[in-house]
Amino acid sequence: MGSSEAENEALLSVEANSTANKKCGKFYDIYGPEGKADVVFKSPEDNSTLDLNDIQGLITWVLGEGFMPSWVFIKNKPLISKVVMLYMPGLDAALFLSQSKTLPSLKKFCGKPRPVLALRSVKNVFTSSFLQNVIPLHLNFSFVSLASCVSDAMQTIDALLTCKVKRKRDQNSSIMRKSALTSQQEEGCHDTDSLSFMELTKDVPFPVTYYTLTEKELEENGYYVNKPGFLSTLPAPSGSPFYEMLALDCEMCITSEGFELTRITLVDFKGQVLIDKLVKPSNAIIDYNTRFSGITSEMLDGVTRSLRDIQEEFLKLVYKETILVGHSLENDLLALKISHDSVIDTAVLYKHPRGSSHKTALRFLAKRFLSREIQQSGNGHDSIEDARATMELALLKIRNGPDFGSPPSFSRKKLLSILSESGRTSSLIDDISIVKRYASESSHAIPVTSDDEALAKTSKEVKNEKVHFIWTQFSELYSYLKKQAEDSENLNKRLAEIMALHTCQNSLAKGKGFKLKASDELKEILARMDARIHNLYLSLPTNAMMIICTGHGDTAIVRRLRRMLAKQNESNLCREKIVEILEEVQARAEVALCFVGVKH
Repeated sequence: MGSSEAENEALLSVEANSTANKKCGKFYDIYGPEGKADVVFKSPEDNSTLDLNDIQGLITWVLGEGFMPSWVFIKNKPLISKVVMLYMPGLDAALFLSQSKTLPSLKKFCGKPRPVLALRSVKNVFTSSFLQNVIPLHLNFSFVSLASCVSDAMQTIDALLTCKVKRKRDQNSSIMRKSALTSQQEEGCHDTDSLSFMELTKDVPFPVTYYTLTEKELEENGYYVNKPGFLSTLPAPSGSPFYEMLALDCEMCITSEGFELTRITLVDFKGQVLIDKLVKPSNAIIDYNTRFSGITSEMLDGVTRSLRDIQEEFLKLVYKETILVGHSLENDLLALKISHDSVIDTAVLYKHPRGSSHKTALRFLAKRFLSREIQQSGNGHDSIEDARATMELALLKIRNGPDFGSPPSFSRKKLLSILSESGRTSSLIDDISIVKRYASESSHAIPVTSDDEALAKTSKEVKNEKVHFIWTQFSELYSYLKKQAEDSENLNKRLAEIMALHTCQNSLAKGKGFKLKASDELKEILARMDARIHNLYLSLPTNAMMIICTGHGDTAIVRRLRRMLAKQNESNLCREKIVEILEEVQARAEVALCFVGVKH
């Protein structure tokens, strides 16, 4: 290189550094050393409420390439270099209003909240007198929809941490062509046989655990978890290898006691058979159910293997950490009398076009997505064939993303991946299951086991100038609410209180008002939560934005009441009273809150 070239390069280098320095200081130059960002809520229209997409949209507007929100104005937005999102499930509008003195930091640092509608699937609509009397005018919420079921925490987190993005016009058809081709190639080629499960699922759009049923989905689809008389899968021995994912299919016959197990098949992710055995029912067989089960009396002649024998064998292969795949797997686990909560159910995974109350038959899914005819024999189902089909369907969804096989022209993408595309680095600080599910390749994944640890890690992470978005969760309140809902004695006291409250509504309409009672334990939890919010705010750098979203209220009691309606013997209350209480608690749980503030 000549001397003149070297001089030119040096000049260019100096000029580039000068430009970079000007760019770094441009906001300082425009706004001055005392420049401040701020949040200005726009006047809400009558009966207007936010949804979770609105909250997510605020994040993508401030940090990414999203659209300007209609409900809030961000003054001096370029000064905001960091957004902290705090998720606090369980704190609904009614609880906040009645215990606002215990939660002074929320109002002090973030001002008045905006109401947010929790996720729900609406079936019928009613006007809640509870909300009209409890929610003050400044929250502008006098109408609520009674849902078939309020969503659980995982679905709410999913709505906040995944974004709806428009799928390219030719993407749907190309994915469908690829799925059919992949299935055909795998039938004739065994190149994948040498791959481990980790290698096979490397670089997938979402982690495998994303597709497992949530607690609410398990309940809605009839799965029995920790049912008396059932055996439960055990944790895998420390340091020992175990099967990460297995597919299960069982065949049943009809006995004097109902359906009982007659055949069990278990295959691994490569389709290799680990168990395929016949089982002798403990009661007299009334119908072999051959048309569906493929089981005949001749097949069971001489079979002495009992349910207990096969349970022992099953539990040596399937551990608590193992993901079980199957189609309407609740029936198979019921026949096995085994509880297991890590499940991918292809009947739920592939949505029926008519909604969640309908499920597509396995043979239709296999024909559409695997280009394969199954269950065509007049001799009944082949459990090996069915188990392999469910495993392949699950792997197709895992490889291609959660919207694979869905007709809409939209798909979902991780929020952290969207922010990364805008040059923003994120940190995800939460329970390990959340971290594994929603962290992106470029984000910092920080698992924690308590609210105090979440606070400590977040307070440290906000000091990292290279991190622009931080997600964390304080879950102590919701854990307490779940525990209270499962405690029959506490639940009965709570129901009595709600009924007494309900009878007082006429006086409330006359303006006498009331405050929800809170136990000393609940007040202590709220005080600890407020102290953590206070400390988190103090740790923020100037002009950092803090968004606090409660997602939903006490959905634990909603689910417990729904179980009580299904099982009349759980309560002395009549069905009409339970429905009455359910309307009130569900209406309350649906009114979440969003607080937004900027550190000054």
